[in-house]
Amino acid sequence: MQWLAYRNVAVSLLGWRSQLALLLRSPASRYSSFSPSPVLLLNNGHIGRIYCFKDRKVFRGGTKAAKKHKALKNVLDDKDLSHIVWWKERMQVCRKPSTVQLVKRLEYSNLLGLNVDLKNGSLKEGTLNWEILQFKSRFPREVLLCRVGDFYEAIGIDACILVEHAGLNPFGGLRSDSIPRAGCPVMNLRQTLDDLTRNGYSVCIVEEVQGPTQARSRKSRFISGHAHPGNPYVYGLVGVDHDLDFPEPMPVVGISRSARGYCINLVLETMKTYSSEDGLTEEAVVTKLRTCQYHHLFLHTSLRHNSSGTCRWGEFGEGGLLWGECSSRHFEWFEGNPVTDLLIKVKDLYGLGDEVMFRNTTVSSEYRPRPLTLGTATQIGAIPTEGIPGLLKVLLPSNCTGLPVLYIRDLLLNPPAYEIASTIQAICKLMSNVTCSVPDFTCVSSAKLVKLLELREANHIEFCRIKNVLDEILHMHRSLELNEILKLLMDPTWVATGLKIDFETLVTECESVSGRIGEIVSLNGENDHSISSFSVLPNEFFEDMESSWKGRVRRVHIKEISNEVERAAEALSLAVTEDFLPIISRIKATTAPLGGPKGEISYAREHEAVWFKGKRFAPAVWAGSPGEEQIKQLKPALDSKGRKVGEEWFTTDKVEDALTRYHEAGTKAKARVLELLRGLSSELQSKINILVFASMLLVIAKALFAHVSEGRRRKWVFPMLADSNMQDVKQFDEANRMKLVGLSPYWFNAAEGSAVHNTVDMQSLFLLTGPNGGGKSSLLRSICAAALLGICGFMIPAESAIIPHFDSIMLHMKSYDSPADGKSSFQVEMSEIRSIVAGTTKRSLVLIDEICRGTETAKGTCIAGSIVETLDKLGCLGIVSTHLHGIFTLPLNIKNTVYKAMGAACVDGHTQPTWKLIDGICRESLAFETAKREGIPEMIIQRAEDLYLSAYPRDLFSGRNVTKQEDMNVNSSEESQLHLINVTKGDSHKQMGSNNPVEVLQKEVQGAVTMICQKKLVEFYKKKNAPELAEVHCVSIGAREQPPPSTIGASCVYMMLRPDKKLYVGQTDDLEGRVRAHRSKEGMQNVCFLYFIVTGKSLACQLETLLINQLPNQGFQLSNVADGKHRNFGTSNLSLESVTVNR
Repeated sequence: MQWLAYRNVAVSLLGWRSQLALLLRSPASRYSSFSPSPVLLLNNGHIGRIYCFKDRKVFRGGTKAAKKHKALKNVLDDKDLSHIVWWKERMQVCRKPSTVQLVKRLEYSNLLGLNVDLKNGSLKEGTLNWEILQFKSRFPREVLLCRVGDFYEAIGIDACILVEHAGLNPFGGLRSDSIPRAGCPVMNLRQTLDDLTRNGYSVCIVEEVQGPTQARSRKSRFISGHAHPGNPYVYGLVGVDHDLDFPEPMPVVGISRSARGYCINLVLETMKTYSSEDGLTEEAVVTKLRTCQYHHLFLHTSLRHNSSGTCRWGEFGEGGLLWGECSSRHFEWFEGNPVTDLLIKVKDLYGLGDEVMFRNTTVSSEYRPRPLTLGTATQIGAIPTEGIPGLLKVLLPSNCTGLPVLYIRDLLLNPPAYEIASTIQAICKLMSNVTCSVPDFTCVSSAKLVKLLELREANHIEFCRIKNVLDEILHMHRSLELNEILKLLMDPTWVATGLKIDFETLVTECESVSGRIGEIVSLNGENDHSISSFSVLPNEFFEDMESSWKGRVRRVHIKEISNEVERAAEALSLAVTEDFLPIISRIKATTAPLGGPKGEISYAREHEAVWFKGKRFAPAVWAGSPGEEQIKQLKPALDSKGRKVGEEWFTTDKVEDALTRYHEAGTKAKARVLELLRGLSSELQSKINILVFASMLLVIAKALFAHVSEGRRRKWVFPMLADSNMQDVKQFDEANRMKLVGLSPYWFNAAEGSAVHNTVDMQSLFLLTGPNGGGKSSLLRSICAAALLGICGFMIPAESAIIPHFDSIMLHMKSYDSPADGKSSFQVEMSEIRSIVAGTTKRSLVLIDEICRGTETAKGTCIAGSIVETLDKLGCLGIVSTHLHGIFTLPLNIKNTVYKAMGAACVDGHTQPTWKLIDGICRESLAFETAKREGIPEMIIQRAEDLYLSAYPRDLFSGRNVTKQEDMNVNSSEESQLHLINVTKGDSHKQMGSNNPVEVLQKEVQGAVTMICQKKLVEFYKKKNAPELAEVHCVSIGAREQPPPSTIGASCVYMMLRPDKKLYVGQTDDLEGRVRAHRSKEGMQNVCFLYFIVTGKSLACQLETLLINQLPNQGFQLSNVADGKHRNFGTSNLSLESVTVNR
């Protein structure tokens, strides 16, 4: 062990065997993937001074240390030594020249790395360095930033980290006689923390206690919080008026191995949760590591016991892929129970106490498909891969980002059980047919909720967002159409959060918490107390002083304090009026050429004061004129430290007293507001499970609504899911059939009609052949994507489909060599196919493209034939494509495998692919044509053809393309037209007799629009002799709501109710985009809309013009009256004398 090596070297050099044997005891097992370090405690050939925080004593090299070695409590313990090892290894990888120079001044005898012989290096009790060492001892693996005045400072090792990774310059330059010091201004703290956490470091922030201190006394300091990768610093957020970008939390990952396979444990310190997945394949674990940004990686010692029996993990066979992934990352080994001991490591890593409990969010994986392998995920673009069409990009609209995208990605990588997939599909079908407006679905990170409420740092903005989440769930509950969707969303949310909550409990708690927030917090749009304003004082002063607390909580809770602030502001205005205004009037009355007196009442923002600013205003002769008395009262303005601000700034005792009174009142008011907000955070901590569940439910709802909208836009369909877990043999055989009619590649837009459609009716294994560029790889990707989308409950790019619920979907495409692992491309391919065969069952879908193409033809053909036999015997569904035509001459023992080919046709004497799947065998590769098309010189191609004719003469006469050409009669079935559901007049959220002026205007507009347009529709259908008469059904879109997916591609006429009570009338085929465009304009964020759907854009244009010209006659004001002149119909051909509208 490397620790033993350190001990032996130190003893041999200095002969202190007995003393150092006690000093350098072998620590607890803790390993790292870093290379071994040289001797730690040696500097310039002697033992360095060793500091221990516990007793604050010093050991110096020499005989004095030998006399004191018996006081073992004074030496660094094993954990402290291991932390120093950890930090020194990170110092060794620093590369910046300035950092390298700083590292040379470190002495690894204490956790800070300070050399006490250098300037400012003292660790005596009572010094700032000693105080920092105390804090560092509590969190030894974190970079420590200590607030000192207007800067956050770091010393020793931490200063080197700041210079290396945060781009900061060292304090005092690169002087060799001083300890390393670096820091950042207070205003740049967020940027510095982002730089450090982005590089994988955790940071401990120490703040100063604000307020006056006694002379010659040091300010008190405290640990205000921590910043970890994926877990930002939130101290002080409760008092600001802006939001904080909160990344997705990064878990601590632990990997172990059991009898069932590999196991991965994810621990989220922010959420205080953990989850375990067992029975994973090696590829699945690597996929999770590639797609999961984690804070720290722990490997269990059970991974060392590999199947090859070697002591080097991953030397042969299984474990090589995972070892290659882990060896390039920082990790630590651990022993014991893979779960409980990992939680102990996490508590140690984050400095948590033993009393902290973690909740298990693991959901049973029974009947759940296995996670995607790395190859499958990359080859269909579930993981972004260069050159591969991204699956996520076509599942969701381009404007859908953040948490919904992460949910969809995680669902694809970890497909749900059949029951959950069926529920997701049922939700999507209901969403597809919704006709009422839907909420905006406010998305809030669950980790952000938990951390802000736990630390009581949630500000009024966050509370408003939480209330929006709860109100939107209540909106869905009260809507007849959305209520069923809300109920179905409960199970997918349970799987995502691990929280099982009853539906009625959710609704009741949402009402309770929403009401409580509304009682305390001043909501958006409410303005029950405004900023103070006086004509003699700059408005900026009151804006800066009061905006930090006004408008955040309801005035009723701070009424007395607010009144005191208003009285203090009035007193300040009076003092300024009496002391400064006469001087201003005197100056204005004085007429003088250039260089005359100047003066004004000005706001000194830096000093938070209103003072008189002027020069040359004192009279040369005091004559008792107006203003002279006030000039005599002026005195120089002083800053908070009693220093003169400048030659031009003046004040009076009365103004200073008024300023002090105003500031004290404002401070009390702000403290009261923060107290109320923090108190509300404490109240909601008991409701945290409800809030986490509600926030995740809306994330899922937004993701599924977005997917349905994009699916309808692309004209995708819902497949029929067959449960392959059936026990009945006949039903099982039927469920083990996949039929895809009109399948198109997912990266093509079927709505544009540019894709070639194929029908795949699969009841066994396909052995697929076809020419180069014939579409084999595209077909395999398309089938894989369609099957994956189907078992997740999503829409698929086909005309109709039946998809069994596979227990695994595995796609293997071309392989590349791996020089880092010393493996050729064929070795990599065989390793992947080994995993595929080992994990295949009768319920699996296996797709292998161009099998065994990385080795010589004869043996590769035989290996391919044997693999086909194995898959045939297992009875799985799938496709194996190949150019190894010799496989058809092998005596294969197969019963169910069907030969399929990608068709080719002769056009103008040239063979071209049709990209159609047909029965038979295709021996034509189109290799020469493909080479020529890609620019290979004609001379090379001609020589290749000559060589081919001489080497394979029999193929020339036997016919290279033995293919059974079949016309593919695809029964295309169009989607049934969307049936418009009448809006129920008795919806619970539309109450008659409302006093809300917006709702009253909405009802009046709806009545007028219905009367105007219905008569026009009667005339239209009489002319067209239509069998059915359409009715005008106006649907409202309230603030923070959006149109349903049923409006996608439909012609709509809409009315926008502007804040100035004017109407805007328009028509569109993209109502969602039009609503978003209107609301993007300033002041229009919460405008409401009315719309109705008509058949065809022409009719929509006519009704738009009709409404523009007729609504003003009913007393409505329009903002786009001019648009009605663009068409010459709808102005006089409709008489509305019989139409009366009550206004």
